[in-house]
Amino acid sequence: MRKVYLVPNFVTTANMFCGFYSMIASIRHEFVDACWFIVAASVFDMLDGRIARLARATSQFGVEYDSLSDLVSFGIAPGILLYLWALEPFGRLGWLAAFLFVACGGLRLARFNVFSGSLPKAYFQGLPIPMAAGMVSTFIIFNKTSGWPDASSLGVVSLLLTLTLASLMVSTIRFPSFKELNWRSRASFGFMLVGVLAMILIATQPEVTLFLLISTYIVFSLLWNAARWLGVPILQGKPKVVHASAPDPDGR
Repeated sequence: MRKVYLVPNFVTTANMFCGFYSMIASIRHEFVDACWFIVAASVFDMLDGRIARLARATSQFGVEYDSLSDLVSFGIAPGILLYLWALEPFGRLGWLAAFLFVACGGLRLARFNVFSGSLPKAYFQGLPIPMAAGMVSTFIIFNKTSGWPDASSLGVVSLLLTLTLASLMVSTIRFPSFKELNWRSRASFGFMLVGVLAMILIATQPEVTLFLLISTYIVFSLLWNAARWLGVPILQGKPKVVHASAPDPDGR
């Protein structure tokens, strides 16, 4: 019997627990709590793969378990949250849109597991499912904090957001992963300053900053792809293809 490593899989279980409790909170109409538990799940999702690699405790079991946890926390949980929060008044269209988000998230995970070993690590193909779930949760928190969009347009905006995120997850649009940054180079010092500034802003007002950061990442990625398609020379570099024996748990 192959080894099942305790610590990284415990962190993955914490990810799944946060997703499950988010669903409970959504059913109770405690939508802000549901959103924060999705955010917490994304933190555990970032940690489990890194802990596994640092401890040299990676395994195929861990990869598959991580995918199942991601589907719960970043597929089903935000799907239920979207439906109960804003899509229910649309009737059949509302729950179909929420299911489309879940289905596209599942397809995104399956595609990642199959093709991650042959894709460049410089970017993700399609929007990662944790990022899509993060966009949903931070958008709801932002709405509760700022009141934008107002009640008259909230349903339509939420429906469009759901369909857009579902489409981006199964698209072939490239989203930068920043995995190939040379953190020892001088150029990366600027990224460190940006990271410190982002941490300060998040600590100051996380309800607004998290939404703005994720929105900026998605918009930047779309503009980056548009520039590539238009033939901007600075963005035409070809990332090196890296073949791996097992999928990288990050970027799902």
